[in-house]
Amino acid sequence: MSFRQCYKLVTKQAIRWFPGHMGKGLKQMQQKLKSVDCILEVHDARIPFSGRNPEFQHTIAGGGVKPHILVLNKKDLISPKDQRYIRDALKDKEQLDHIIFTNCKDQQCSGIRKLMPLANDLIGKSGRYNREGEKDYCVMVIGVPNVGKSSLLNVLRNRHLKRKSVSQVGGIAGVTRSVLEKIKISEDPLIYMIDTPGILEPKISSDEMGMKLALVGCLQDHLVGEDLIADYLLYWLNKNERFEYVPLMGLEKPNDDISEVLVAYANKQGVQRKLKGADGQILMIPDILHAARHFIKLFRTKAFGNINLDKEI
Repeated sequence: MSFRQCYKLVTKQAIRWFPGHMGKGLKQMQQKLKSVDCILEVHDARIPFSGRNPEFQHTIAGGGVKPHILVLNKKDLISPKDQRYIRDALKDKEQLDHIIFTNCKDQQCSGIRKLMPLANDLIGKSGRYNREGEKDYCVMVIGVPNVGKSSLLNVLRNRHLKRKSVSQVGGIAGVTRSVLEKIKISEDPLIYMIDTPGILEPKISSDEMGMKLALVGCLQDHLVGEDLIADYLLYWLNKNERFEYVPLMGLEKPNDDISEVLVAYANKQGVQRKLKGADGQILMIPDILHAARHFIKLFRTKAFGNINLDKEI
């Protein structure tokens, strides 16, 4: 069976990739840079190249002026082999020397343990410019929405200070909407962190990049459309010969038509919704929205195994 080899977003609807609060948040972050010693960029390990905002590198990280650590969170959703490839590729393509893989749900994560000592070391060796002489260190946490910035801050605070979470987290994109005040993370050395809102790139460079961001949850599902996200997931799985979805969706064989896949699953589960016909009669039809949400959930809960969506990069 032949499958699609390239992806094109087939819709006339305008997807707002860059809501207004993001522009405001970026300006707030830039205004706080003078009080920052180190930049901690957090991103989803499943899309290590896609969707990382270049504005962070040039205007927030100061083009390499301030120490910069890239934290690739949710490492439990990709394989150790992928981690090695990603680390080497980022060093080669972007000259990034400080890359740490983390899982904020694991208090014993080796990446979590390494993070503060690395930041402390890099700040101590840096010029610090207008911050020279200040006794405290200040780290700004940046990244696109829903990659675990607030979760990382909370787990570090809990690890080093044994205190409860102070930064709000959630399973949907856009929970942190404004730049918060400094939050103490460590007493000795004295380190503060600034949590920030998720900021997407103002212009998404391709349909595929936008859909990867949507698939891992960097955008709220309803803003993009669950049916579109499900279609991209089906495209990616088929193209990469990952057919684990076939039995899980109740199919007999792989299928490249998302409508057929969703209808088949809805029928198998007996999930229907009411539709009023032109003649006023109530019809019962397969609930494909429910099926699309289930399909996406299977991916996000690792039912298809470890997946690096940037594998081809």
